[in-house]
Amino acid sequence: MPSVQTIRFGDREVRLETGEIAKQANASILLQMDDVVVLVAAVAARTARPDASFFPLTVEYREKLASAGRIPGGYLKREGRIADHEVLTCRLIDRSIRPLFPKGFRNEVQVMATVLSANPAIDPSPLGILGAAAALHLSDIPWNGPAGGIRVGSNGDSVMALPTEAERQSNLLDLIVSAGPDGLSMVEGEGREASEAVVIEALERGEHWLGEFLQLLDRWRAEVGREKWVIEEVAEDTDFAARVREVAQPRLTEALSIHEKLARAEAVSQAERSVASEFLLEDETPDPRVGGIVHDLQSEIVRRRVAVDGVRLDGRDLTTVRPISGRVGWLPRVHGSAIFTRGETQAMVSCTLGPPHSARRVETILGDQTETFLLHYNFPPYCVGETRPLRGPGRREIGHGTLAKRGITPVLPKAEDFPYVLRVESDISESNGSSSMATVCGGTLALMDAGVPITRPVAGIAMGLIQAEGQIAVLSDILGDEDHLGDMDFKVAGTREGITALQMDNKLGSLPRDVLERALEQARQGRLHILTEMARILEQPRTKVSEHAPCFRLHTIRPEKIRDLIGPRGATIQDIQKQTGADVSVEDDGSVSIFAPSEKQGDDALRRVKEVTATLEEGKYYHSRVVTIKDFGAFVRIYPNTDGLVHISELEEGRVERVEDVLKEGDEVIVQVLGVERNGKIRLSRRTALGVSMSEVVNPPVD
Repeated sequence: MPSVQTIRFGDREVRLETGEIAKQANASILLQMDDVVVLVAAVAARTARPDASFFPLTVEYREKLASAGRIPGGYLKREGRIADHEVLTCRLIDRSIRPLFPKGFRNEVQVMATVLSANPAIDPSPLGILGAAAALHLSDIPWNGPAGGIRVGSNGDSVMALPTEAERQSNLLDLIVSAGPDGLSMVEGEGREASEAVVIEALERGEHWLGEFLQLLDRWRAEVGREKWVIEEVAEDTDFAARVREVAQPRLTEALSIHEKLARAEAVSQAERSVASEFLLEDETPDPRVGGIVHDLQSEIVRRRVAVDGVRLDGRDLTTVRPISGRVGWLPRVHGSAIFTRGETQAMVSCTLGPPHSARRVETILGDQTETFLLHYNFPPYCVGETRPLRGPGRREIGHGTLAKRGITPVLPKAEDFPYVLRVESDISESNGSSSMATVCGGTLALMDAGVPITRPVAGIAMGLIQAEGQIAVLSDILGDEDHLGDMDFKVAGTREGITALQMDNKLGSLPRDVLERALEQARQGRLHILTEMARILEQPRTKVSEHAPCFRLHTIRPEKIRDLIGPRGATIQDIQKQTGADVSVEDDGSVSIFAPSEKQGDDALRRVKEVTATLEEGKYYHSRVVTIKDFGAFVRIYPNTDGLVHISELEEGRVERVEDVLKEGDEVIVQVLGVERNGKIRLSRRTALGVSMSEVVNPPVD
């Protein structure tokens, strides 16, 4: 029989059901909030993978277009490759549930979340986290839950749970918050220069709401939960471990005292090999137990040295940020470019300005969306001294790029003020900790180098936390090894005014408020230091875009002239684009945007737009060319689609016997507009324009 539970998060009610759908999975949950319906199923393989050196967890999240009553585009008319926002939700679910699987569990586990019904006003992704946690907790899969995650928003005055899309657009802070049995475990989101106090309040409210959900899951499990599998744990040989540790201790201590990353890694590797060579099996191969013991010892040495002695792997104290350097404009043909180096982490970043048609169009359950700011993050293998095939961006690259994009987005100019499509591309050329935050810094510099008028520079810093022997150390600007061996990874991006992006993964369990406040304040101080160093490289955006960037011109025409600009079946506007090489678009209000490869082409396109949409004013003087001679006068062309008649009596003072005595076809002549008849016929005079200086002519001839 199906079992149903309901819970309220603030003003939102979520319904959870199990027992009717996907009954062959280890557990499945059907969630509903308003009109949003999400199915989450969890399945584990019955046998372990003995060859797995890591826990083989796969998380998949998919949004069916049918859920919003849409048919997919393209020839196949079915869902294609996973979209970036689906990848990001997969990562959120993974980071919320992965830490709670037992150490040593090596059975393949797959969690699949599918959106079956969508409401454009509601983001379905938090239901995927709630459903994954509920399914795992009720299932027989070994998992140390409960856990859960929701979206939390703040407008600066109040905190709301599961805000609508409209509320998210106006909120000061937008976070996904996850919690486990011991407290906050994962945070991801963005802010509009939110203060540290606003962030802490939102985190505390989110943890409170999730606490009630965790209690519900425990009660529900007591009612319908399945008995967990028993994992056979191999008893540790304490005597053997003690002997390995005794041999490894001095060698690892010496190796870990080396400050430079590659040299330290090589020394640690040599120490591991030398220890393994002293503990061989009967077939003269190293005992496989040695590796795990040595790794645990390495972690203990680093953690004790940092938390108790206050000394880090590279010799810094807890708050010092590694040396920062960089330069901008180093790529001659790129619209904006920067190199940002912080210690042994370096990002090469470019900024490209494009016309509106280069925007990215994305098909989602909410409809087709257009992205005018793109940030792509690449992590080539050479940046960590490795070799591997290139297979395009993985989930890590998409996640890091999105975090950097969130950090920069709040300071970008409005489209009406700077209508370019922006693409920032970051290639990590060296990595030892927080390349995503280096991308934030390098991306900011590249944007300013390209002349993008951002409101304020943005910097990012990665914080860490290590607890050992009762001491808690908060680390600024962490290294890669400190991230791997530490208890918390806490990335913060922002301006001098506040936080623009936030990401946290907490392995510690509970996170006391005073520790969270200390970490955020230490991050703020580090961010301000990095912003000062960035100002030495480039203090503010350049006043002009690069000469290699597309030229932009904005012109406004009368709405009734739009049809003249477009022409029959678009012939006129297409001809302008073909002749000038410019991209010309017109809006319903008469605003005309022109993007051209060069200023000359842009000016040429603008002139042609003005010509085909011009309105002649009575009494004004215009340059024209004679196109036809008649007995009664001459027809002249002022603009490509604007002809008028100069009557024979208006050619010059006195009587004119023959038009050909004064003008011939092809002559250039200045005329004055005498009037425009109701039928559109234009009366012109050459006689009244004789002697007029070119400065009085509305449309002087183009050189």
